[in-house]
Amino acid sequence: MRSRVLCGMAAAVALLVTGCGSGGSAESGDAGATAANGGASSAAAAPVKVTDCAGKETVFDSAPKKIVTSNASSLEMLLKLGAGDRVIGTGFPPGKGTLPADVADAGAKVPVLGDMVIPKEKLLGSGADLYVETFADMGGMGGGMGTAPTAQEYQAAGIKRVFLHSTACAATAPTTVRDLTGVEGDIKSLGQVTGTSAKADALVADMEKKVGAVKTALAGVAADKRPGYFFFDFDAGTKQPMAVGNRQVANAVITLAGARNVFGDVDGDFKPVSWEDAVARNPDWIQLGVRNRGSDAENKKAFDDAEKFLREFPATKGLKAVQEGHFVRIGSEVTTIAGTRNADTVQQIAHTLFPDQVKDAQ
Repeated sequence: MRSRVLCGMAAAVALLVTGCGSGGSAESGDAGATAANGGASSAAAAPVKVTDCAGKETVFDSAPKKIVTSNASSLEMLLKLGAGDRVIGTGFPPGKGTLPADVADAGAKVPVLGDMVIPKEKLLGSGADLYVETFADMGGMGGGMGTAPTAQEYQAAGIKRVFLHSTACAATAPTTVRDLTGVEGDIKSLGQVTGTSAKADALVADMEKKVGAVKTALAGVAADKRPGYFFFDFDAGTKQPMAVGNRQVANAVITLAGARNVFGDVDGDFKPVSWEDAVARNPDWIQLGVRNRGSDAENKKAFDDAEKFLREFPATKGLKAVQEGHFVRIGSEVTTIAGTRNADTVQQIAHTLFPDQVKDAQ
């Protein structure tokens, strides 16, 4: 959703960010936390409370009216919740073809405040009363990313912040991520904050139904029979592979699909590794992780290019997975970025790896 649509930005942003968005301010919240009213409907009474990664609270006495999103991931969640008409701007805008068809037109109408991170002055002057941050605090990025507003500047501008727990706190999460409860918690909490809980509950129920069907279908597959799986982030570059660790949402997607992330022992979300290490782990399947190029033809070419690299690169061409053509052609966005479509990706991967057990794939 992006979302991080520039080549390699999906991994680069998550890799370089070291903070967890706590910022020491009561104005920053973690959308993965439980709201105080415990599951409000779309007509929920205020206040709603969420907590950030450090446990500090943000209180919403009323639903926000003007929302800015840091990237297309949080934008897609709000569009799916029916709160898209309140989004007045976004950073890291969705590329052509990256949003689901049912919200693509609405998403295209959202003003772009920054092709990457939104400039500080533009964010503070946007008139927003809520900023939804998909990643940890961008202040640690430095360089071309610019300087992030301070907690005091956010407060002076009247902007409250909500961080998506499943991504903003991924790098420093205390435990391995093996399911989508964090993503579902983000959706529910955003629903409570925006007064769209009924829709949030429906979205989460649909995700749980899809994942539950895969779990049931694969119940008879023993742990030692689950294939090793490598997410090859082609857009992050080929000189040094970027592994998804056990705190990244992709680890949950891979696990739920009945596979074993070959870098599941890496603590954190993204980490650069060596080709020697990737080859030594000898994956049974390799996902060709490429971002959406905007058309079926361009997407096919990107997948073809990624496969060609693996077939010709001396370090990988002899791998069994490469020799047997065990490639999974599913894009990066729906695998590594939190959202409702993570459940669809679980189905698609499971169907590819276990076609006899998992018959249906979206």
